[in-house]
Amino acid sequence: MNKKDFPKIHFYDQDFVDIYDKSWSWIVDYWLDPLTGEASSDGYFIYPEHDKDHLENCRLVLDQFEAIFSSFFLVYSNRNFPANQNLDYFYKKQEENGAIRWKYDTKTGNAILDDSNPEGVGMPLFAWAEFNLYHKSANKRRIKEVMPILQKYMEWLDNTFKQENGLYAVPIAATTMYNSPRKDACYLVDFNAAVAINAAHMSALGDILNDKDLSFQYKRMYFSLKTRINSMMWNSETGFYHDLDKDGNRLNQKTIAGFWPLLAEIPNADKADQLIAHLSNPATFGTDHPFPSLSADSAEFNEFGDEFNGSVYPAFNFVVIKGLEKYQRYDLARECAIRHLYYVLEALSPANSKEKGSLYEAYLPCKEGPATSKTNPNFPRKKYLHTVALSTITLMIENVIGLSISLPRKTVDWVIPNLEIMGIENLSLKRNFITILSNKSQRGWEIQMESEKLYYFTINILDQKKKTLPIPSGKCSMLIDKL
Repeated sequence: MNKKDFPKIHFYDQDFVDIYDKSWSWIVDYWLDPLTGEASSDGYFIYPEHDKDHLENCRLVLDQFEAIFSSFFLVYSNRNFPANQNLDYFYKKQEENGAIRWKYDTKTGNAILDDSNPEGVGMPLFAWAEFNLYHKSANKRRIKEVMPILQKYMEWLDNTFKQENGLYAVPIAATTMYNSPRKDACYLVDFNAAVAINAAHMSALGDILNDKDLSFQYKRMYFSLKTRINSMMWNSETGFYHDLDKDGNRLNQKTIAGFWPLLAEIPNADKADQLIAHLSNPATFGTDHPFPSLSADSAEFNEFGDEFNGSVYPAFNFVVIKGLEKYQRYDLARECAIRHLYYVLEALSPANSKEKGSLYEAYLPCKEGPATSKTNPNFPRKKYLHTVALSTITLMIENVIGLSISLPRKTVDWVIPNLEIMGIENLSLKRNFITILSNKSQRGWEIQMESEKLYYFTINILDQKKKTLPIPSGKCSMLIDKL
């Protein structure tokens, strides 16, 4: 596949551009035939478990968490990779009672269930992924097709996991945080926040379909959950959201799960300020490499990571950074994204190591390098693009460069926190390729644009200048000083 088929990014630090380009070239290697494991452009985006070089020894697993999160960077592939492919596999597996399980063995087609998660429930974020797909593809027909599936799935969650107190009780494995020290946790803050995120986006999808009943039904569900999470899981002394035990008592442990309510827009401004303060506090989550999966003041915190006892996971960093955006904390979101990416770069090209670097599933919280595990020799997985590309592609476009795109609205928003040479070239907006670049010319800072069709461009510079302009087809430019 030709590298120029993907959108090209411009940034003053060439290492960031290189890691972005490498991510696209490596993603190609993981489109596999679900039965044979051979490379296939018609296959699914699969990370083979264990031995990729001997496919007969591999278990080919499609994972719900990976399917949802990978869609957030595959949407930027200029349709070289179908962002909905893995999601559709899960929808086709829906059972009569509405169940969609967290993992499937693609060779047998069977759901993977075990004692850690007997119902095979995963993080319920399909509607969030579909809402994002809609804004990058403007495919309203798809929403109409998937909505009945998503409704049945939500009914299954309610019927199976919702308790009398209005919260959902699931095993910790459902959150993917399998060895996290969340002993005695029954009502998990991240899972309940994820249900709220899904309900909010179900309501938004209802609005897109002009279905007022549907929109109201899920809005009511969202606000009901928001009230319960705020009243039962928030601790004003710690300034944090905590899991509950089976009796509804708050547990002391602070994990990365406590930040999911930001993405669900659950805290009010005061609670959000207290929660966000932890991200800059070195005693809790403001470690050198943001953000550890366990608070640094926990007795179980391990500076070598030991999986969810302190490792930094790109997927969870993505959740936190997107949560910061909900509260207009764009500067902090960008600063954390850049810091995180520098550590990802360090592990890709380690300065003082004979061992070749890679992109990893998880990283050390207090220094450069991949995280470690006391018990799992396969941790962290190398070239684990299924979540690390959220950092090297999505955060790169949306937070470091600062672009936010909506096809149905025909809008591109650009938040520029400081004037730098940066931008994107040949990004496909359906059948419209656009280029937006900022450069310094003799006339001062200039934004150059090229487009095949009209769209609306909102620029927000240093939080001092904000303007929305219609951008015509063809080439044009604007001087920032004249805005």
